[in-house]
Amino acid sequence: MKGDVMTMKPLFKGIDHIQIAAPPGSEEQARAFYGMLLGMQEIEKPENLKARGGCWFQCGAQEVHIGIQPDFVPAKKAHPGFTVDSLIVLKRQLEDAGYLISEEPPIAGRARFFTHDPFGNRIEFLEYVKPSC
Repeated sequence: MKGDVMTMKPLFKGIDHIQIAAPPGSEEQARAFYGMLLGMQEIEKPENLKARGGCWFQCGAQEVHIGIQPDFVPAKKAHPGFTVDSLIVLKRQLEDAGYLISEEPPIAGRARFFTHDPFGNRIEFLEYVKPSC
C-alpha cells in the first residue's frame, strides 16, 4: 500500500493565495492601494504571523498577502493577474489616482492592462470579454 501512495500525484485544486512583497513600514500604503483603491477587503492575519508585519486581503476566492521584505526589490516581470468585471472603470480609477497604465496586446478572450503598485511591483488586470458577432 505504501508504494501506491508514493506513486500517486497530487490533485491541484487551485491557488489559495499569492504573496506580494513590500518594504518595511508600508502597511498603510498597501491598505490604501489594495484595500481602498482596488476595493479588496482586508482580512485578519493569524495571530502567530502578525509580528512579521504586512497585511492580507480577500480577492474573490483567493487571498493576497502583502509580505514585508527587509531587502525589498520590486517584481518587474513576475506579477499577479487579477480578473475584474469592469476593466475600463478600474483603469479610470487608477489613472485618476496617478498610476500609469501600460496597454498590452489582448490575449484571446481577455482585455488587459498593467500598472505598478505603490512599491513598484508589476500588476496585471484582466477582463474576460465575449467575442463579437
